[in-house]
Amino acid sequence: MKAAKTLTAQTICAALAVCAALTTSVSAAESHWYCKNNDSHTQPPIPSEFAYIEQYGGYYIDRDHGDANTEKVIYLTFDAGYENGNVTKVLDTLKKHNAEGTFFVLENLIRRDTDLVKRMFEEGHTVANHTMKHRNMAKITDRAVFEEELGGLEKLCKELTGYEMAKLYRPPEGSFTEENMKIVSDMGYKTVFWSYAYADWDNDKQPAPDVALNKLLSHVHNGEILLLHPTSATNAKILDEFLTRLEKQGYRFGSLEELCF
Repeated sequence: MKAAKTLTAQTICAALAVCAALTTSVSAAESHWYCKNNDSHTQPPIPSEFAYIEQYGGYYIDRDHGDANTEKVIYLTFDAGYENGNVTKVLDTLKKHNAEGTFFVLENLIRRDTDLVKRMFEEGHTVANHTMKHRNMAKITDRAVFEEELGGLEKLCKELTGYEMAKLYRPPEGSFTEENMKIVSDMGYKTVFWSYAYADWDNDKQPAPDVALNKLLSHVHNGEILLLHPTSATNAKILDEFLTRLEKQGYRFGSLEELCF
């Protein structure tokens, strides 16, 4: 009888362990971030399949500055992998407007244009993590390799610039998994997506400046996290006018560190 009771207890413990494992398991299925944009200047809702990102410290918008909030704020973010002359122009424009931006950088930019990255820090911008090599992070199954893509860039930034990179991460190409989100959270990072972006990344297929400016202005909403690529010649050309229009509408340029921490 005693042996039977012991066996029953072991069975119960094993069952509880299995249940706990199932409860804490996370998905490794690859996802690609998107938002359903509108031209009504209202915040786009989070797609239902991505609702879990917030439990891992994920952001795509500032919910505290919603449609009814009287204070207008927009977050300017830039994914920067290299300098082609336009990143410097973007920094010049931000300085003119006293506008803070967040630059998600890669190893290449830190190594080849260290002084430019130092300038970002020194002019009050946030420098954040876009990984070492811009790999599809959703396809990395080895946790140590995944962590090195972020940790390696963080270390390199400190070594070459003398400045600490912000604990903010943007997945290359918006590719991610729930498992990625958990690892990033465990590392003390916040994952930052976006609530609006447009096709500005291909330097050989740049949109006309007037078309691009109209797209940006048509989709402005309070609490917006805007993704731009600073290598874009079009963005470098229209940024001054875009920021001027936002200022006239009463927007201020917020800090992602203020939002996320």
